[in-house]
Amino acid sequence: MIKLTSSWLYLCYKIASNSTPLSQLLTLPMDSSSLLLLSILYLSLPISFSLKTNALVSPTAKDPATLQYFTRVYQRTPFVNLNVVLDLGGRYLWVDCDKGYVSSTYRPVRCRSAECSLANANGCGDCFSKARPGCNNNTCGVSPENPFIRTSTGGELATDVFSLPSTDGYKPGPAAKDPQFIFSCGSTFLLKGLANGTSGIIGLGRTKVAPPEQLASTFSFQRTFAICLSGSIGVMFYGGGPYVFLPGIDVSKSLIYTPLLINPVSTAGTFVQGEKSAEYFIGVKSIKINEKLVKLNQTLLNIDQNGVGGTKISTVNPYTLLETSIYKAVLDAFGTALSKVKKVKPVAPFRLCFDAKSIGSTRVGPAVPAIDLVLQSESVYWRIFGANSMVAVGNNALCLGFVDAGKNPRTSIVIGGYQLEDNLLAFDLARSRLGFSSSLLFRQTTCSNFDMIT
Repeated sequence: MIKLTSSWLYLCYKIASNSTPLSQLLTLPMDSSSLLLLSILYLSLPISFSLKTNALVSPTAKDPATLQYFTRVYQRTPFVNLNVVLDLGGRYLWVDCDKGYVSSTYRPVRCRSAECSLANANGCGDCFSKARPGCNNNTCGVSPENPFIRTSTGGELATDVFSLPSTDGYKPGPAAKDPQFIFSCGSTFLLKGLANGTSGIIGLGRTKVAPPEQLASTFSFQRTFAICLSGSIGVMFYGGGPYVFLPGIDVSKSLIYTPLLINPVSTAGTFVQGEKSAEYFIGVKSIKINEKLVKLNQTLLNIDQNGVGGTKISTVNPYTLLETSIYKAVLDAFGTALSKVKKVKPVAPFRLCFDAKSIGSTRVGPAVPAIDLVLQSESVYWRIFGANSMVAVGNNALCLGFVDAGKNPRTSIVIGGYQLEDNLLAFDLARSRLGFSSSLLFRQTTCSNFDMIT
């Protein structure tokens, strides 16, 4: 049961009355489920449909129990609102079809069809029980995956109505509808480990049937999508900018760009031979702490012919993972830079923690040395400030929010969700490049400041 405090009741009233910007509302205490806020947000959005749009928008939220990020989409006829967990490297949208999937517009994708080829799927499936969504004969079979528990299963590829609010980059507009959106049916057991109240996973990876590519094709807008995650309510966009956050800051105008790299070997749990990874890799060349170079094994920073090594961005991992030798080097350098600050007993999964009272505060979080991920040149780097590097644990500890990935991980550096918060990331699929803002706190705004309610 959800307990509503007076602050939450006030929040619900103000959103429903459509009289206060969301950015102001989010300053209220929120000690209840983020699911409720997403529900109210969607109830307040326009319900008419737009046939043409330059971009789509959707709010995101963070589940405090699992540290997963999720969003809400409209699907089916009649429409059903679904909460789905974000998987930046997932291959497509999958939802649980075992429980109560009712839709007059559901259509299974047939074997050897164009849609089946688009999904890079070659398997054919039959059903030996009464036909229903997820169980039909002569259908295209895929393998929906839950990366949080590293499990996949067989699933039926299908199409159905899919809808999200349109946007001009400043605020939401009328909903836009794709009448034949390709997705996969999954099974109820595949929901294990996902945030409570979610119905599947929305994969945003580099495939033709992932939502970014499908929606760009349907609505003829730019093959770009952007995420701006938050510890509370964030936002994501399909299509190009502007991406304007209160008080009137167009973040799209000041992005730094780096190439998106292709890992030649799939990193999915199940894949066909020769399939490339759908995840997003970037070329980190070195790491600096307090503008001083950290000595690393450079070989680990490159992706080899077997798909091992390199750096990827992930919403599956709550914190950044570093191969053991990289992790030790970063911890040593960071500890040296803060050698005069009192340390406290480490709190798992972290290994370097400081007395919070001994560290000051700045606009961009705790006053600690910046961590730079140096990219294609010395002048191009992703700077991680204290708000993204330090995690508050208990009442008196601030811990470096990086985790040891072990000695032989598949990927040497995995940039996790906490390090992405209040950073806008724009994935330009047409040009195969990533635009990143670094911390929006430096510009006196946050990912919660997109005006979902005007």
